[in-house]
Amino acid sequence: MRLWLTLTAALLAGPALAQDNALQPSPTWEDLRGAVLDLDTDPPQDAAVLDLEAPTRAHDAAIVPVRLTQGPQAAPIRALTLVVDENPAPVAAEYTFGDALMPLDFEVRVRVDSYSDVRAIGTRDDGAQVMAGRFVKAAGGCSAPAGKDMASVRATMGQMRWRTAREEGQTIGTLMIRHPNFSGLQRDQLTLLSIPAHFIDRLDVRQGEDLLFTMEAGISISEDPVFRFRYNPNGQPIHVRVEDTNGNQWAETFAADVAGVNKS
Repeated sequence: MRLWLTLTAALLAGPALAQDNALQPSPTWEDLRGAVLDLDTDPPQDAAVLDLEAPTRAHDAAIVPVRLTQGPQAAPIRALTLVVDENPAPVAAEYTFGDALMPLDFEVRVRVDSYSDVRAIGTRDDGAQVMAGRFVKAAGGCSAPAGKDMASVRATMGQMRWRTAREEGQTIGTLMIRHPNFSGLQRDQLTLLSIPAHFIDRLDVRQGEDLLFTMEAGISISEDPVFRFRYNPNGQPIHVRVEDTNGNQWAETFAADVAGVNKS
C-alpha cells in the first residue's frame, strides 16, 4: 500500500504502559478505513501478535512516543501502516521490516494534532492483517513551532547518529536524524510566514545488504526523528539512506559496534 498523502516525554524515556480503552469508537476511522485498508471491517486485535504503547496524555504533542511490540512467538510482521486518525494527513508512515527485527520491538515519535486514536495495521507473512492502537490525548502537534531557528536547521539538516546498546541480553539500535520535518502547518517565529511542508519521506536502513527497515512517511513524524529498535546483529556495517520532499538525499555508513554487541 502506497503512502496515503492525499488525506491531508522524550522517546528514550519509553512510552506509558498499555492502557484500557485501546481504541475509541471513531467516526473519523469509519470514514478512513476503506482508503487505508481496502476493507469494510477492522482486522482483529491481539496484543500477543501486535501491541502499540503510547501515553494516555502526551507530555508534548509534537513528540509523542509510540512503541510497537510483538510477543516472542508471534508471526512476523512484514509491513505496517501507522495512522493518527485526527491528523490532517492521517497516515503517518508505512514501514517494511526485515528478519533481523523480528519479533518486532520498534519505537518512533509522532505528532498528534488533536485527541486521537493512534493505530498500527500490521501485515503478516501470510497476508493476514492485525491492528493495535491507543487513544492519545494531545493537541497542536502538527502546528507546534520548530525547536530550532532556520539557520540551525540549514546547518544541521541530514546529520545522523547511530548508537548500539545491550539491554537485557538484546541488541538495541538507535538512529537519530537531524531534520525539521516541517508539516506545512507551522509559522516562522521571526517572520510569522507559513513554512512550506518539507519532511523526510523515504528512509532505508540496512546492515550489510540485509534489510532492517524502510519507511515512507508523511507530515506526522516528529522533528529530528529518532528510531529505536531491537534487532539481531550480523556484524555488518549499518547503511542509512534518507530522502526528503525537496529532493535532498543523505547517506551514512556506521561501523558495526562489535564491542557493544558482544558485551554480556
